[in-house]
Amino acid sequence: MLINMNQLLPIAKKNHFAVGAYNVSNSELLKAAVEQCEDDNAPGIIAVHPSELEYAKDDFFAYVLQRIKNSKVPFVLHLDHGDTIQNVARAIHDGFSSVMIDGSLSTWEDNVAITKKTVEMCHLVGVTVEGEIGTIGQTGNHIKEHLQNGIYTQPDDAKKFVDETGVDTLAVGIGTAHGIYPSDVTPKIRIDILKEILAKVDVPLVLHGGSSNPDDQIADAVKTGITKVNISSDYKYAFFAEARKVLSENDGWDPNHLFPSCIVAAKKVVHHKNKLFNAINKADLYKDTEPWRRDLL
Repeated sequence: MLINMNQLLPIAKKNHFAVGAYNVSNSELLKAAVEQCEDDNAPGIIAVHPSELEYAKDDFFAYVLQRIKNSKVPFVLHLDHGDTIQNVARAIHDGFSSVMIDGSLSTWEDNVAITKKTVEMCHLVGVTVEGEIGTIGQTGNHIKEHLQNGIYTQPDDAKKFVDETGVDTLAVGIGTAHGIYPSDVTPKIRIDILKEILAKVDVPLVLHGGSSNPDDQIADAVKTGITKVNISSDYKYAFFAEARKVLSENDGWDPNHLFPSCIVAAKKVVHHKNKLFNAINKADLYKDTEPWRRDLL
C-alpha cells in the first residue's frame, strides 16, 4: 500500500516507534528492503536520493510503485535530500508520495523560501514535504569537527521554520552524520536537544545519518520521539561486503548467482533496524488507512 508521510508518521508518533527509510537505486536493494519489511510486518519508506533517481531513471519507479502499491504493508516513496525544485517536480512526475527539500546549507531566508515554495507546490497534489534545519554532516575528513562543532538545530528555530514553511516533517541536526563513522570516532546523539525541539514542534521529527550509530543511542532517540530514521550505508555495506566475498570465492558472475546471498545479508540489517525502531508488526496499525491519492493530504 502506498501512503504519504501524513498518513504514516502520526501513527508512529502516537505509538512510540519509528519507520526506517531505506535508500534504493536498483531492484536488489528494493527487494531487500521491501521483502524484509513485509516479513517483519513493518511499515517502510523507500528513499531515493536525486543521484539515485538519476542513476535508476524514471521508468524504474513505475516498477517500484507497482511493487509497493501491491504490498500488504504500507510504504512511502520518498525523495531524499532533494535540493532543487526541478528534482521535486521530477519526483512528483514519477509518482512519489513524499519529498524532502534540503536547504539546510543555505541562508535561513533561502531555506525558508525554497521550502515554502516546495510545500505550496506539493500540497496541491497531496505530496508531503520534509524540510531540514541544522546540519547533518558527511563522514570523512571533517567528521570529527562536525561532531564536536556541528550546527545543531535550535528549538526556537525549529518552531519558527515549521510555522513559516508549513512542512509536514522536519529533519533535525542532533549529532549524527551521513555514512559509516571512522573507527576512532564515537558519535553522540544529543537527546537533550531532541527533547527541547519536541517541546516546541508538533510535526514528526526525522533523524538522518542513522547508519553506524550505537544501537542504544538510536533506540533512545526513537523512545524520545524520533519517528523516521534514514538508513543507507549500513545495509548497503552488508550487501556489497557479501558481493565481494562471493566474487572472491567463485568464478560466476550472473546476477542470479551473485546477488541472492547479498540480498540476504542486507535483509538481516533491515530486520535489525526494524526491530531497533520498534516497528515489528506495526503495519497492523494501518489496516484502515486509505491508499494515497494525489488529492489526499
